[in-house]
Amino acid sequence: MELLKNRYDLIVIDNFVNSKLESIKRVVEITGKNLKYYKADLLDSKELDKIFAENTIEAVIHFAGLKAVGESVALPLWYYHNNVTGTISLCEIMKKYGVKKLVFSSSATVYGVPEKVPITEDCSLGATNPYGRTKQMIEEILRDLYVSDHEWSVALLRYFNPIGAHKSGRIGEDPNGLPNNLLPYISQVAVGRLKELRVFGNDYPTVDGTGVRDYIHVMDLASGHVKALEKILTSKGVEAYNLGTGNGYSVLEVIKAFEKISGRKIPYQIVDRRPGDIAQCFADPTKAKNHLGWSSFRGIEEMCKDAWRWQLKNTNGYEINNALSHILK
Repeated sequence: MELLKNRYDLIVIDNFVNSKLESIKRVVEITGKNLKYYKADLLDSKELDKIFAENTIEAVIHFAGLKAVGESVALPLWYYHNNVTGTISLCEIMKKYGVKKLVFSSSATVYGVPEKVPITEDCSLGATNPYGRTKQMIEEILRDLYVSDHEWSVALLRYFNPIGAHKSGRIGEDPNGLPNNLLPYISQVAVGRLKELRVFGNDYPTVDGTGVRDYIHVMDLASGHVKALEKILTSKGVEAYNLGTGNGYSVLEVIKAFEKISGRKIPYQIVDRRPGDIAQCFADPTKAKNHLGWSSFRGIEEMCKDAWRWQLKNTNGYEINNALSHILK
């Protein structure tokens, strides 16, 4: 959406494993601008080749990947194959067609247990779970790619914890099955889809014993991609950037903020820690500000407010509402 607002022409490639086609339709409705999309998988090199042959592509923003920490611990081979092999497949096709501008969706999980907070980009890397290790491996692959060919320009965007939704309430997070991320879990409890929230651990060395994370509004994150794209189109090399707010909130603090916004009580149960989780993680976003001209500006209450608006307008997510709309027609 932010790319369309900034007059870029878009081609979307998605296998829709953990996303919905309806979201693309709503982007078109809100912006009034068309985009081309393909249902395809990065592991399908023949289909990728066809897409690149049919279109003139100048740069790629690579979001594709599996992203649940707990699931990656249970299914590591699936994560390594999908995330790492899929990226290699993409880069091979990009190289074939001379497309050497790439924005990569990395993650703060590459830092593992941080040596300090706030975290700067020069902190040591040491992911503690298979999901994070796939991101760390891909970063190294992209650095090696640049060493082999200095025509490449790559931005490694280390996301912290994206939450919220578009202010229209038309586009938001609609996970398949039980949510793996905090905000959709809270909002589904608030709206009555789930009975209670599970809080993974309350014995961390933090303000209230629950994990502390740097939550960033998804629309601030989106604007960061526009800035990163502008950067790689006019430069060469590989640079990593933290996309976060620089503020950390515990799980219980986020629950309280959501209760304040929604006016609803969020019942929760403390359960065991998840394998691979860490106590606290929040960013020093100075480099992104200085090098990309980007900063986040939405606070935790606005993040919760937008997430709640999305959930109220889409109680059962995209799929059910889409089915109902077809019945009404």
